[in-house]
Amino acid sequence: MLQRIHHAAIICSDYEASKRFYIGVLGLKVIAENYREARRSWKLDLALEDGGQIELFSFPEAPVRPSYPEARGLRHLAFAVEDVERAKERLEAQGVKVEPIRVDEYTGRRFVFFADPDGLPLELYEAGKATGA
Repeated sequence: MLQRIHHAAIICSDYEASKRFYIGVLGLKVIAENYREARRSWKLDLALEDGGQIELFSFPEAPVRPSYPEARGLRHLAFAVEDVERAKERLEAQGVKVEPIRVDEYTGRRFVFFADPDGLPLELYEAGKATGA
């Protein structure tokens, strides 16, 4: 029945900062951007290469969602990359603080965590060949 994830929706505290991050730093492409007057909210649809999407929303006075310590609910959002080390270096060159690269003990694939402007945990997961655990 389920085929793939179509989109992930993210509510941000500073729309312009998050827009710059997801477009300028992560390199996502704009599909559409709309201001919804009735909700006093921006909605930005961003494309991933595989057809998946990120929906970026601004809502006035949205409450903070706890991430640390880890709370129930969505733990993090992971993006597949070909080379996690190269992607990590690219993020760091743009001033993003990135954790050290780790290896998944079950798949042998490398991954790394960083955060968006609101502290949302994001992961880069190497889609290429496993390194062997």
